[in-house]
Amino acid sequence: MASSSMDLTEKRSMINPTNGKLITKVSEGTRKDVDTAVAAARKAVETTWGLNVSGAKRGELLNNLANLMEKNKAELAALEAMDNGKTYDWAFGTDLSFGISVIKYYAGWADKIHGQSIETDERKLVYTRHEPFGVGQILPWNFPLLLFTWKIGPALAAGNAIVLKSSEFTPLTAIRMGQLIHEAGFPPGSVNIITGYGPIVGAALSEHPDIDKIAFTGSTLVGRKVMEAAAKSNLKATTLELGGKSPNIIFEDADLEQAVNWAAHGILFLKMFTEKAKSIKVGDPFHTNTDQGPQVSQVQYDRIMGYINSGKEQGATVHLGGDRYGNEGYFINPTIFTDTKPDMKIVQEEIFGPVGVVIKFEDEEDVLRQANDTVYGLAAAVFSQNINRALQTAHKLKAGTAWVNCVNQLHPNVPFGGYKQSGIGRELGEYALHQ
Repeated sequence: MASSSMDLTEKRSMINPTNGKLITKVSEGTRKDVDTAVAAARKAVETTWGLNVSGAKRGELLNNLANLMEKNKAELAALEAMDNGKTYDWAFGTDLSFGISVIKYYAGWADKIHGQSIETDERKLVYTRHEPFGVGQILPWNFPLLLFTWKIGPALAAGNAIVLKSSEFTPLTAIRMGQLIHEAGFPPGSVNIITGYGPIVGAALSEHPDIDKIAFTGSTLVGRKVMEAAAKSNLKATTLELGGKSPNIIFEDADLEQAVNWAAHGILFLKMFTEKAKSIKVGDPFHTNTDQGPQVSQVQYDRIMGYINSGKEQGATVHLGGDRYGNEGYFINPTIFTDTKPDMKIVQEEIFGPVGVVIKFEDEEDVLRQANDTVYGLAAAVFSQNINRALQTAHKLKAGTAWVNCVNQLHPNVPFGGYKQSGIGRELGEYALHQ
């Protein structure tokens, strides 16, 4: 934690997903650690943080942090690649660059957060205040550092004190960020970072009566548990960014080369799509020519292979891949399924791996029916050179974000979040400040 030492009891081995070897061991947090962190956060809000610090000063501290992230960019990217398995180039060029821009964006907001003055009649004036409180935050393993910035940026800009749990699979960048937060000059207790398991630390955060808000990114299954605990405890506010099954709709008039490149960038169309998938270089995330590293853990590797086996058993055709890559680590070859049916598990559920599911459609009505036939609604994409058709289709998709002729284009000033079982609330942009 940034405020005090954890109650060191057990340690968890951090395994390098590239080769299955030990990186280091990290302490497992306990419920006692959560209590300590919450008390430190409450004390900070009442004494040295929150409204005791001007918006201008909060913005200065956030800019300090952004500058330290820039200074330590290579180290943070290396930690992310080693811990998570994503390529170093992706971590450095995308996650770190985007994360730094998020912190800078909210640094600019810090002195512009205010209430309103409302004149109710000639004799009365009412004013509103935006008051900070204690926030619990739970991170996933897929974008550990990037989502760290999504969570802390708006919270700190508004003066909230934070107790944050990193994923038990990928805690290394969170630990390093804690050191940089301290170096940036944030007061003790303003940010508290705990490593540990979801059923212990995550549950304690969700249930804690002195936490006013819980923000969680992860699976819909766990999101339900977080929301239930938040309701049963002190009815704390929640922001949930959960699972997704994002359809990429490619019409016959699309620029196929563009569509294939973006589709491979998103989840992974057929001749050109196959060639693109074959060109994806799987290997060591620290090699400059690598496009795809290993999966984050043995658990996630087994989960993805379970979906691949399910697709085979339910009658889908493995058009490409469907097996492991190499003899060590948690590598899976880029995989494409064809001849799929709407009720197949690989069509309905989020796989969260290098597996693309190709589904044919007849017309716009048919594709909308299929694309919306899911419990999720996080994001979607439409590819067509007919911009009217593309926009009309995008507007009818039940998803929080709909891209046109691109995929995964995110910006600090643009809100992101889902419909249906993909979550509640929005992150990024001004919207995140009001959640």
